[in-house]
Amino acid sequence: MSSSAPFDQREGEIWYNNQWINWPDAKVHILNHGLHYASSVFEGMRAYNGKIFKLTEHNERFKRSAEILGFEIPYSVQELDDASNAMIERLGITDGYIRPVAWRGSERMKIYAPGITVHTAIAAWEWPAYFSEDLYKTGINMCWAKWKRPAPDTAPTASKAAGLYMICTSSKQQAEADGYHDAMMKDYRGYLAEATGANVFLVIDGELHTPIPDCFLNGITRQTVIRIARDLGLEVHERHIMPEELANADEVFITGTAAEITPVGSIGEYRFTPAQVTHKLRTAYVDLVNGKS
Repeated sequence: MSSSAPFDQREGEIWYNNQWINWPDAKVHILNHGLHYASSVFEGMRAYNGKIFKLTEHNERFKRSAEILGFEIPYSVQELDDASNAMIERLGITDGYIRPVAWRGSERMKIYAPGITVHTAIAAWEWPAYFSEDLYKTGINMCWAKWKRPAPDTAPTASKAAGLYMICTSSKQQAEADGYHDAMMKDYRGYLAEATGANVFLVIDGELHTPIPDCFLNGITRQTVIRIARDLGLEVHERHIMPEELANADEVFITGTAAEITPVGSIGEYRFTPAQVTHKLRTAYVDLVNGKS
């Protein structure tokens, strides 16, 4: 599969409603409910050495996300696991990215559409590191996002829902237009929240501090990093963090399926130097996902 071809023109297959469809033939009608009313959820997983990391945990969250939005994905976690594994085997993917997505269909075009069909698809492709190796040494540069993560009583913040990423897209677009790699978001209260697609950790006096995920996703990579850190004997504090506390941080890094563990060199006016703690955690994470620990 060519990695340079547009995503709607690539070769290969996509698992679509329990059938294998040629990649260019996997289409939806323009009046589908997911497109117009954001009744869509998705996941992001990575394969290392031909094995999908935290596969079942991702598909369990995939199912929960849909339930939070009020619809049911018509496949069990085991069926989704099996389809995902079959996908990377059929495409011959060793190190890649897997994207499950589910959405309401096009039988009715109104905000509430009872009985509408739920569609499910899984695509996968080879994918290298999210950032260049040089950036893992110096850290990425981030600005402050215009948008804030919403309160949990104003949006389904525990769901990996497509609609919640609208402000992430806008923030990332503006960040790159202004010469940054990403944007850091605050939450509705003004606390530090997350990047546009990754959680954040601060290293203060050799200990980890990370925002409480009470209005954004408690990322699977985030949870993994916390376990690794504690196994390494590091103290981890999950708490509300004010943005000005970045002045106390020696190191900062973000975590996510795509970002893995990525050091941060700056957030707005604050500067950091990737050092021992970040490097130690990144090495341990790389070993874990590659089955070396």
